[in-house]
This record gives sequence, C-alpha cells and structure tokens, in this order.
Amino acid sequence: MQFQNSASDLENDPLIAGINVTPFVDVVLVLLVIFMVTAPIIAKDILNLHLPKAASSDSKSMSHLAIAINKNGQIILNGVVSSEENLKLVVGDTMRSQPETQAIISADTNTEYGNVVRAIDIIKSAGLSKFAIQIEKK
Repeated sequence: MQFQNSASDLENDPLIAGINVTPFVDVVLVLLVIFMVTAPIIAKDILNLHLPKAASSDSKSMSHLAIAINKNGQIILNGVVSSEENLKLVVGDTMRSQPETQAIISADTNTEYGNVVRAIDIIKSAGLSKFAIQIEKK
C-alpha cells in the first residue's frame, strides 16, 4: 500500500479560505452568560455591603446609576468612591443626556440613616426623581 501525493492531486483539493468562527462565538456567549450571572454577586462582595432583606421587590429594566453607601458613609458611584459634589455633577450630566435614568441605592445595614437621606437629597437636587432602594429578598 503506497500513498502518493502528486502535484495534480494537490491542485484538485479545495483550498480552505475561511475560518469557522461558530465555535468561537459559542464560547464567547457562554462566557458572557457566566459573567452576567456572577457579576452582581461579585460586585456586592467587593463593596462589602450587607443589604436589608424584604419579601417584595420591584424590578424594571432601564438605564440606571448604581449608588452604594458603605458602613463608613462613603458614597460609591458605579463602583468608584465619589464625593458628594462629584455625585451631583454626574447625576446632573446623566439627567441631561438620559432623562429616564433611575438611581439604584444600595446601603449597608450598618450605615447611619442620615447617610442614605443625604445621598437621596443629593440626587434629587440634581434633578433625578426616580430611585429605588436595593434590598435582598428573604
């Protein structure tokens, strides 16, 4: 049994000119789903917040600003520690470009009540009237 590849055999074989991206897209989509499921859990753990629990919650999909208040009273805007002035500027700019924006306020159960009220006052004075308090379901 002898295998020979002559030049004429190689010329008759079709050339593979394209790259099959289907497996790549499948892997990327699986990674995206894994990231989407784990990101909120990881973010809550990184910020070290202990959210209060409630039996009912309201979940709507719209553009939002993530505002967190840790137990020391620091304001964290979209994952970055922020000053009160910066919070007011960012909320004002966001309201001018996206008037339907909602603020999601997450506050540690050990933070003072006044810190939450202060954050709400800042965002309302910047023109944002739609906000929600984030909780954990019991």
